Amino acid sequence: MKKTSTRLADGRELIYYDLRDDTVRTAADRRPLDRTVTTSEIRRDVLLGDSVAIASHRQGRTYHPPADECPLCPTQGERLSEIPDSSYDVVVFENRFPSLAGDSGRCEVVCFTPDHDASFADLTGEQARLVLDAWTDRTSELSHLPSVEQVFCFENRGEEIGVTLGHPHGQIYAYPFTTPRTALMLRSIAAHKEATGGENLFDAVLRRETAGRRVVLEGEHWVAFVPYAAHWPYEVHLYPRRRVPDLLALDEAARTEFPQVYLELLRRFDRIFAAGDGDGGQGAADEPRTPYIAAWHQAPFGTLEEFDGVARDDFALHLELFTIRRTSGKLKFLAGSESGMNVFINDVPPERAAERLREVASS
Repeated sequence: MKKTSTRLADGRELIYYDLRDDTVRTAADRRPLDRTVTTSEIRRDVLLGDSVAIASHRQGRTYHPPADECPLCPTQGERLSEIPDSSYDVVVFENRFPSLAGDSGRCEVVCFTPDHDASFADLTGEQARLVLDAWTDRTSELSHLPSVEQVFCFENRGEEIGVTLGHPHGQIYAYPFTTPRTALMLRSIAAHKEATGGENLFDAVLRRETAGRRVVLEGEHWVAFVPYAAHWPYEVHLYPRRRVPDLLALDEAARTEFPQVYLELLRRFDRIFAAGDGDGGQGAADEPRTPYIAAWHQAPFGTLEEFDGVARDDFALHLELFTIRRTSGKLKFLAGSESGMNVFINDVPPERAAERLREVASS
């Protein structure tokens, strides 16, 4: 992997990640951009104990542009974009409309491929490995910023999820605090550790799941399963078999196997509904690609003093992949119980979801 860092016309950082070591990146951003001005502010909710990012400048962000005006495609002639070069393998840049900025953290965009009509599932193993290396490098770099406590790499796919740019891309949020979801996990780790005399909760969960009925696919170094208490109709958690706190700690064997396992998992998600969901949904060959969120959970880089007896190494890196589609042509909406009280109601039994994801395996 070759890494080349440059600056866009408004001062934002852009980094090319190339497969070839002899690739040269010298193209300049020719757009007449003013310096980016953000109004991001973190406000603490004293009742719930969580934080909210107030970012009014995001109201003006790019919204469903036509394909020939996509800002994530490479620059071609006088059609200028966020990527000055006429080609790229993987590129990362600071978001022009960030939810977090300055002392409030940082937001970056990750473009997986220059092919506007592709998806992550269409990448080759070599391309997927390059994305993994880019995620890892950005996690390392962002973790050293003084305002950053946790790094979150994720992908939103599909208009149903709320994606406003159709080009295959993900994002990285560098938070100035430990996120509420991670804090819940850390408290559960602490409680389980105390109740069992030191057992790691993630190890216990992985042991139970790999011995059960909800395993979807597994390799030598990775295993994917539908969790016992899945919140979403189709939800899969992907774990390295060796517990590590973050992407930085993955060994070479796990990095090498990751593309094979993850690409197969994404392709199965696309086949669930195209082939019919097996529960009354009538899928079709032209069924839209499955909308999903893919979210990497990593240990915070800040202090864990508030979580009694928990160290960074007690946390387990894992990826959570889920869709809001519950059957062909129908979405799972977060209504009163979910949005009002954070109590999820899942229409698809996790065991059935796992069975279905095994059924649509590649031949």
